[in-house]
Amino acid sequence: MTSAAQLLWPSAIAFTTPLLLLAVMLRTGWGRRLALDQPNQRSLHHVAVPRVGGIAIVLGVLLSWSLVPGAQPALGLFTALLALISAVDDRMGLPVAVRLLAHLALALVCAVSYSLGDAGLTAALMLYLVWMANCYNFMDGADGLAGGMALFGFGAYGIAALLAGNHALAAMSLAPAAAAAAFLLFNFAPARVFMGDAGSISLGFVAAALGASGAQQRLWPLWFPLLVFSPFLVDAGVTLARRLWHRERFWQAHRQHYYQRLIRMGWSHRRTALAAYALMLGAAASALFSLTLGSATQLGLLGGWCLVYALLLRSIDARWRRSPLRSQQ
Repeated sequence: MTSAAQLLWPSAIAFTTPLLLLAVMLRTGWGRRLALDQPNQRSLHHVAVPRVGGIAIVLGVLLSWSLVPGAQPALGLFTALLALISAVDDRMGLPVAVRLLAHLALALVCAVSYSLGDAGLTAALMLYLVWMANCYNFMDGADGLAGGMALFGFGAYGIAALLAGNHALAAMSLAPAAAAAAFLLFNFAPARVFMGDAGSISLGFVAAALGASGAQQRLWPLWFPLLVFSPFLVDAGVTLARRLWHRERFWQAHRQHYYQRLIRMGWSHRRTALAAYALMLGAAASALFSLTLGSATQLGLLGGWCLVYALLLRSIDARWRRSPLRSQQ
């Protein structure tokens, strides 16, 4: 298989599989029978929406990876198991403890499979895998948001791996980006289908695993995946820290994320998604550009992004303090 075919065919499969599957699910009503997201007081939507997009995304990604020479079969297995557990959770609901134990077990096996040879690094990678999986899930709460992050984030991985000459990792990274692009045709506001935990948990896990794989192969520095996915990591991290500080039950569903606050204060899902896309594109593009720079300049760029996020969060906090919605959970 030529280098071009190694990239194009898997990406085409990753795109067309969820595209066709979701079209059939929505047309026949299978999606509503498999898993339905009923609105509640924590939701930002007002009508029941099928949450089967993740099933289609993961199937597209797994089929795509099967065509990639040199792909990581173990990661495909871990992703499939995680998606299956999460699909059961989407269908009937699982206790938080059961979900977390499953995430920890799969993350531990995945971390060990990278053969880091250091117990501390293995433990750190395990926690990073679990955090990214759940972080992505936390941020999957508005039309087009999680799909857009997958498109820009994994797209940046793919470009970076391609520039480094690693076609296998490039193809593996572009597969989730292509699958997310197909999903967005149904999920961009107004959404006709949601990703569900089967998609968000799996994509977060894969984002951490591929990011760690690229760092292990010295295709990019450790901070590269963090900057690429920083629009999600910053919102989720700051929100979680705030809830821990106020001794709130952080594991419970809520509407306190910054993107949720914007929508509750009057921004439409479409406007929020487009603003987030601009931020995602900026983070991904600057991360790619910075790979050509020296260490000191890279450090300055990271510091600049810290300032950007501080100003953005401070601005939203200021608006929120003036909002009558502040007293609501």
